[in-house]
Amino acid sequence: MLLPNAIRLRITTLLKENDLSAYKLAYKSGISPSHISDILREKVSEPTLSTLLHICEGLNITLKDFFDSEIFKNVEAVERKDKKKKN
Repeated sequence: MLLPNAIRLRITTLLKENDLSAYKLAYKSGISPSHISDILREKVSEPTLSTLLHICEGLNITLKDFFDSEIFKNVEAVERKDKKKKN
């Protein structure tokens, strides 16, 4: 699974586990509801670490807790278009 997909799945899972809506998470994390929605609808391809930290604060978990999931066990990075091949 690609990292952005794993992040979205993890957020969705945590919302269900905590009986929270995306709107409530936005309020608790200090992130705009539209930004949370954009992350969940794949309009934001790779949320920043700062954004993930705010989401974790809204969920009352640490970044370690966020990434300590089977979802991230076999995660793959997204290829960068501007990545230069090594010779």
